[in-house]
Amino acid sequence: MASQPLTFSDQPLRFSIPDMDARGRLVRLDAVLNDILSAHAYPPVVEKTLAEALVLTSLLGATLKNAEGQLTLQAQTENGAISMLVCDYKNGALRGYAQFDPLRLAELPSDATLFGLFGKGYLAITFDREKPASEGGGRYQGIVPLEGESLCEATTSYFAQSEQIPTFIRVAVDHIAGRCLAAGVLIQHLPDGEQGRERLHVRHDHPEWEHVRILSETLSPAELTDPALALEDIVWRLFHEEDQVRIEISSMMTKGCRCDPHHIRSVIARFPAEERAEMADETGDIVVNCEFCSRTFPISLVSLAN
Repeated sequence: MASQPLTFSDQPLRFSIPDMDARGRLVRLDAVLNDILSAHAYPPVVEKTLAEALVLTSLLGATLKNAEGQLTLQAQTENGAISMLVCDYKNGALRGYAQFDPLRLAELPSDATLFGLFGKGYLAITFDREKPASEGGGRYQGIVPLEGESLCEATTSYFAQSEQIPTFIRVAVDHIAGRCLAAGVLIQHLPDGEQGRERLHVRHDHPEWEHVRILSETLSPAELTDPALALEDIVWRLFHEEDQVRIEISSMMTKGCRCDPHHIRSVIARFPAEERAEMADETGDIVVNCEFCSRTFPISLVSLAN
């Protein structure tokens, strides 16, 4: 490994440990995270939950091999203080938002549990791969209950139930110098289908994975969010005794809201004139809201008639 730091915040790191049949992702969000959070005045507990979700989305999105693929993480419930949380990742572009009930949220403690925030709900993780299904593409969605102490635990359950891949995930959220900083690590055993490996859940012993998992558990939340600790140094601290560890630095991530006035206008123009009239307000504008970036786009009926 290189002795000089190579990775910075908002730039995911991929790594693999060939002898242990393991692969991993590390990410630390700073500028991108604060740009996304600044679109809404989230209460602290909602901000922390959304920050955790954005890290998870970054980690899962970094596993996509096709630049045109998209990863969407959605947590939803009908009876929670947070009614819905949505994040997605596409080719390094990240976005997310949360809907919540301020009154119900005010009744909760500052350290509210996952069940306290969402109640009985579900976590859906959707992989959209642009390639045809015959080439490993298409859409795949896994849904699991929102159970555990955190979204991180619920996501780990997703891999155990839907993917059946041994997975370790740890996420940390902190405030440093007045900014929200969130980071996470995802480490997996290579899944079935890669060089004919069998799934570990059918085996009675898997010392290679246990070795990797035990080492991974020594990583503290403080190390994850420490801006002075480069991501490759974290990998080095965990796995420096292994014969070979490969790292790959991904491109810088960006805030990925894809709302576009021209696209919005073209979509509305496809509706019949009668339906457009029903959508308009008293001033003759059809107002479209983007939940991700908290922007509004007024489209006048007069301009659509031209």
